[in-house]
Amino acid sequence: MPVETASLTSKVRAIETGSHVVAIHFTGESAAIATGKGEILIAGGCEALIQAHKGAILAAAGDGKRIFTAGDDGKLVATDIEGEAETLADSGGQWIDQVALGPSGTLAWSVGKTAFVRANKGERSLEAPSTVGGLAFAPKGLRLAIAHYNGATLWFPNADAKPETLAWKGSHLGALFSPDGRFLITTMQEQALHGWRLADGQHMRMSGYPTRVRFLSFTANEEWLATSGAQEVILWPFRTRDGPMGKEPFMLAPGPSGTRVTAVACHPKQELLAVGYSDGMVMLVRLADAAEVLVSRPSGAPVSALTWRADGKILAFGTENGKAGLLSL
Repeated sequence: MPVETASLTSKVRAIETGSHVVAIHFTGESAAIATGKGEILIAGGCEALIQAHKGAILAAAGDGKRIFTAGDDGKLVATDIEGEAETLADSGGQWIDQVALGPSGTLAWSVGKTAFVRANKGERSLEAPSTVGGLAFAPKGLRLAIAHYNGATLWFPNADAKPETLAWKGSHLGALFSPDGRFLITTMQEQALHGWRLADGQHMRMSGYPTRVRFLSFTANEEWLATSGAQEVILWPFRTRDGPMGKEPFMLAPGPSGTRVTAVACHPKQELLAVGYSDGMVMLVRLADAAEVLVSRPSGAPVSALTWRADGKILAFGTENGKAGLLSL
């Protein structure tokens, strides 16, 4: 790979977190970096270090103002840009390992087989068929997707209607709605994705990965779903009514021999993709012509977090060995 042809490495602010970077979300102008030690490091703009949990952070979500973290100490904590932390839920020591944000401040989290939703009408819960593997809110309306063993459940927490089950054998560990709300895609323990067209329940099988897929990201024009899990970025087409059904994926940005893509994040406004690899390298790739620019050289550990600020002006990344960075464009 000709990584030396263009480079932005000199513009990256390097950050040492001291622990596995679990997730990064932006709070105002700053990046909130959640780590395996239960800490949240606020960097860029405001600077702070907060011990949000007594154990590891297992999952995180952000609304642009606060970062919401779930931990193995059984607590769900919201931390703002000033470093003020508020405990929103306490499971009494049981792991809270999934968290998602929905419209108008709606919050969802899970403890074992139980999914909880807190909205302006109060708090409700639903028992899934098995341990909750992932949570995602639909882009419009208060509808929650719950991934679990042998499929996913669609639930309207504010309605009395019976939840809808979408069945597919296997362990479903993550969930994502397409931006137009027409499709639900799940990541699986198996080396594949699965999806449903919600209008009629038609299945979409997206397989052929050498490793488990952990990152999904739709491009700014909503036409492609970029995914990790292979030596190159795999992009599935969502331009038509049928989505990727019966279509082949598009591939770009192959990593060096022996590496794989571990993280992807599409720019929120441009046809630009950030890619993280298993050796710690981070690249920017332009979708129009596959032109590549090096952001960070290999650091020896997989990229585990990758995200853009909402305005697309800052890229943040982190690795499993605690190295992180901020690139201002």
